[in-house]
Amino acid sequence: MENKKLEEFNQKLKSSKIAIIGLGVSNIPLIKYLKNLNANVVVFDKRDIEKIDNNIIKYLRENNIVGNFGEKYLENLKGFDIIFRSPSCRPDTQELLEEKKRGAIITSEIEMVVKLCPGKVIGITGSDGKTTTTSLIYEILKKANYNCYLGGNIGTPLFDKLPDMKKEDIIVLELSSFQLMDMEVSPNISVITNITPNHLDIHKSYEEYIDSKKNIFKFQTENDILVLNYNDEIVKNFEKEAKGKVVFFSKESKLENGVMLNDDIIKYAENGIRRQLLNVKDVKLRGRHNYENICTAIAATYTLADFDIIVEAVKEFKGVEHRIEFIKNINGVKWYNDSIGSSPTRTIAGLRAFDEDVVLIAGGYDKHLDYTPLAKPILEKVSTLILLGQTAKKIENSVKNEVEKLNGEIYEENNHQLLKYNIDNVEKIIKLYMVDSLEKTVEIAYKEATNKDVVLFSPASASFDMFKNFMERGEKFKKLVNDISE
Repeated sequence: MENKKLEEFNQKLKSSKIAIIGLGVSNIPLIKYLKNLNANVVVFDKRDIEKIDNNIIKYLRENNIVGNFGEKYLENLKGFDIIFRSPSCRPDTQELLEEKKRGAIITSEIEMVVKLCPGKVIGITGSDGKTTTTSLIYEILKKANYNCYLGGNIGTPLFDKLPDMKKEDIIVLELSSFQLMDMEVSPNISVITNITPNHLDIHKSYEEYIDSKKNIFKFQTENDILVLNYNDEIVKNFEKEAKGKVVFFSKESKLENGVMLNDDIIKYAENGIRRQLLNVKDVKLRGRHNYENICTAIAATYTLADFDIIVEAVKEFKGVEHRIEFIKNINGVKWYNDSIGSSPTRTIAGLRAFDEDVVLIAGGYDKHLDYTPLAKPILEKVSTLILLGQTAKKIENSVKNEVEKLNGEIYEENNHQLLKYNIDNVEKIIKLYMVDSLEKTVEIAYKEATNKDVVLFSPASASFDMFKNFMERGEKFKKLVNDISE
């Protein structure tokens, strides 16, 4: 093994009492890795044992690994040397703080991957655009013949891949605020796409959310690179705290240095000299927010790959599932799955990706976000609005408030409402439906959409009121659409 840091850590693991909090996807390979070292491992999970995958419980029993489950799962978290925290367990949990005070090392699978990787690490965070940007960076580097690993929120858990990694390899990680909260190491190339209020149901404040994002660059050195959004004031101001080289990207400004979108052309600028890279008409992704994601990915990779290779990879990139994903054309109406749209800003970006009128299906779990900013884009772009879930009423109220500001009128019909108003001197009417199932949304959308519309499923809300995650929600929507008989 040529990775000396990993060798040393392995020795430490063998002689330590180790706690693993959370039996999620990333921690299972870690548990197996530790067991192969004959390390002393105890696991903790707040779910009741019946709710955990049978195969995982079977593995724990076969390997004599002690498990603590249920509401008081951390009761026995005492006397550990190393504790691996899952993103769902806040670092300020009382039991963790007590163990830390006693001398335990609190870390996570993803933090140790960044610390122990022998090659470069590129980390991407932000409120929107993370997955598309991360996936595109990965595809660009593969095109440039790097041996790459994709991980973090997407890809596969990477801790057990560390023994195979070499100095020339690159890890590309999508990092959430929960993963970054107590991280004490930063990637070599760090990217922040944007910051808007998100996950305020778990973070104590917007400030805490922003501070967690800052850990992606807080521990960089002067040899590292920080890629920032020039058009996001919060993100742009991080330049003042950066230790490494800052590279900006922009979807509208004419930068002297960085990567920008000007008049449908993506350009790279250095010392005021701008080079045209490609026209957005030549890419498969749809929407201005995706052109911004392309600028971000180029800004993160231009020091690692030639521009002609980057451009080729961008042109070939088809996008990521559940992100304005084309499903099917039914009688001239195109249906799109944007289940990743779990916040108002994401859904606004989805609406702006289309020139056509939109039949919008939205609503879901309430993360305590403000839906006021979503109202105007809905009035500008939507012909029929179909709402469900916990946030349905919030979205409805924000839209109606906006109609009232425009001196519009609201009528009750049999099973829906009509919103009439003038916007930019054009009279518009929106049909508004409130429903209680995804099946019903598809049924109404099929009935209401004409070939001047697209149907967009972009909930502007999380999925947890009805589904495990946005992927399950998107799969269900796609199945319902694909089952429509034309």
